[in-house]
Amino acid sequence: MSATVSSRDVEKGWTMDRQMMRGPPDWQRRDFRVKVIDLYLFPLEVSVDEAVVFNLVKEKVREQTRRWLNMEASKGAGWYLQSDISSISDQYVPASLSISTLTSTLQLKKLIRKGIPPTLRPKVWQAVSGAARKRSNVPDSYYSDLCQAVIGAQTASTRQIDHDLARTFPSHPWVDSPEGQATLRRVLVAYSFRDSSVGYCQGMNYVAALLLLVMKTEEDAFWMLAVLLENVLFSESFAEDLRGCHLAQRVFKDLLKKKFPRLAQHLEQIGFDSTLVTTEWFLCLFAKSFPSETTMRVWDVLFNEGVKVLFRVALAVFKLNEEALLAAKHAGQAVKILQDSMSHLYDPDVLLKVAFDKVGQLSVNTINKQSRKEQPQLMADLQRRLQRLNSPDSPASSPASSSP
Repeated sequence: MSATVSSRDVEKGWTMDRQMMRGPPDWQRRDFRVKVIDLYLFPLEVSVDEAVVFNLVKEKVREQTRRWLNMEASKGAGWYLQSDISSISDQYVPASLSISTLTSTLQLKKLIRKGIPPTLRPKVWQAVSGAARKRSNVPDSYYSDLCQAVIGAQTASTRQIDHDLARTFPSHPWVDSPEGQATLRRVLVAYSFRDSSVGYCQGMNYVAALLLLVMKTEEDAFWMLAVLLENVLFSESFAEDLRGCHLAQRVFKDLLKKKFPRLAQHLEQIGFDSTLVTTEWFLCLFAKSFPSETTMRVWDVLFNEGVKVLFRVALAVFKLNEEALLAAKHAGQAVKILQDSMSHLYDPDVLLKVAFDKVGQLSVNTINKQSRKEQPQLMADLQRRLQRLNSPDSPASSPASSSP
């Protein structure tokens, strides 16, 4: 089982004491804290002003749910599940596409950018990401057979998974429960055997845990993880040498310099390297950085529009904090500015408005072109690194310094 959010959970998750919402006098508001449970049942302690934002976001979720239901009333239930609508991407638009289908596709894109209602996320994500198609190409028993086949198997991946389970969202009541950890383990171990070239990489645990909180079953979560790693993200993002992740970092650095040259120059002067923050962002897909509903809103668009969304959102975070970052005196201060800002970004619309309205043109072709430009140098650097590690003179090659 997984911890799917029901309609009742949605209401419960946003409930808070009216007395606490009114809060103390203005002079005390900064220090007064309110305990809330967010939409995906994460317990949080927020300021009174942040609690007000929570309430506003709750209303936005309700309003967006009404929009989706109205669209279903006019177009038919599950209209977004039609393959000629959900399979169209920015990279591929069939020449024979009808006007009505194109209109529906554009409507879907606009709706998704405004947010998918939590109760519809499982169906919509599977449709637009390609997970449903991927799953249809294998026998119905594929996942259960895979889980059964790997029971008791021990590998480097399974040992690392076991090490990471207790560290995955320890504050969440279901993820941190015996049932939650067992379910998360099954999904991660199954995928590590599905693609042994990837196995398991730290970061996948946070992604899979959030998928389990959204999807109806652990099997649904497994296929969403599969489509992410195999089709949505950069190729080999979670390979042993993380070459896809390293490539994304290089592409992002170039984009930051081109989009915000003044900011990029200042950050370089104070010794700030963007990989200090973006490595975790790209490996965990912001799961550890944003509040849960903000992360889900980013994933809504990621599954529909592809990996370019990660770059847009990362650039938006820097843009939102541009003034504070320009005043930063050292790299540690810049990191703290970004981390604090992201952990308190409870209104997803603030982030996504900047990502799509303030970042400027950013196409898949632009990202792919920059990737091709950066790849030869990256591969050469990774090869030199491997040679150093394998050198007899390398500290890493001596028995005393090797990992246990």
